Amino acid sequence: MLAGVGLAVLAMRGFMIPNRFLDGGITGISILLHELYHWDISFLTLFLNLPLVYLGFRRIGKTFAVQTVLAIILLAIGLYFIEINAITKDKLLIAIFGGFTMGAGVGLVLRCGGVIDGAEVIAVFTKRKTGFSSNEIIMLFNAIIFTIAATQFGLETAMYSLITFFTATRAADYVVDGIEQYTTMNIISSHEEEIKNLLVNGFGKGITVYKGERGYLPGSFDVKTNCDIIVTVVTRLEIHQIQEAIKNIDPKAFVYIQNIKEATGGILKLKKHNH
Repeated sequence: MLAGVGLAVLAMRGFMIPNRFLDGGITGISILLHELYHWDISFLTLFLNLPLVYLGFRRIGKTFAVQTVLAIILLAIGLYFIEINAITKDKLLIAIFGGFTMGAGVGLVLRCGGVIDGAEVIAVFTKRKTGFSSNEIIMLFNAIIFTIAATQFGLETAMYSLITFFTATRAADYVVDGIEQYTTMNIISSHEEEIKNLLVNGFGKGITVYKGERGYLPGSFDVKTNCDIIVTVVTRLEIHQIQEAIKNIDPKAFVYIQNIKEATGGILKLKKHNH
């Protein structure tokens, strides 16, 4: 959490605030109000986030609220006491490295079970009432912020701020998910027993098998056969290796991959436990 907050302070003080670059969410609103009215950035960060911590306590839980309060207080203290000269004036470097640093900080705090920006709490709280998804609510929230930024600081700065936000989002996702982000691999093949053996005994994977039908091709719609649809969960690092092994068994195998947000249980970590 300390490392995450430290990176967020570095991003805001060293890249974003000196150059009037915005991130999304409460961070973006804080910088916007700081630039427009010269209010203290540390006070704004604390004041604007605290009501959302209460919402988080009601909707998500006590542990989340405690971790978030701690992270926000540390961020406010860091912004109040730490002064950093602008690291660069190059707008593209600010957008990329400022966003990356901010995203890495946000991601580290997320891994501790808290947040340093309450915008996602708003999305969770309003999702059921509005019918929009969390991502749609956050996008609308940020669209308003960047529109105001365009009117106050110019369209160019607003566009670079969008790059900052996008970079921060991708960096946060990578820090949270890491290189072990799980994906679902679905395999349909006429060599199903060999592929099952490959996955379970060759790669140590758990599998689930759905019963289905294959065929229904253009020109031979009435031709169909029963088949097993083999499903397994793998990490991004394993996808290519498993695909190549499947091709060696059946070059015509139909494989499609789906990203998943989270996976627990089963034997996902079997190999690590054996070391």
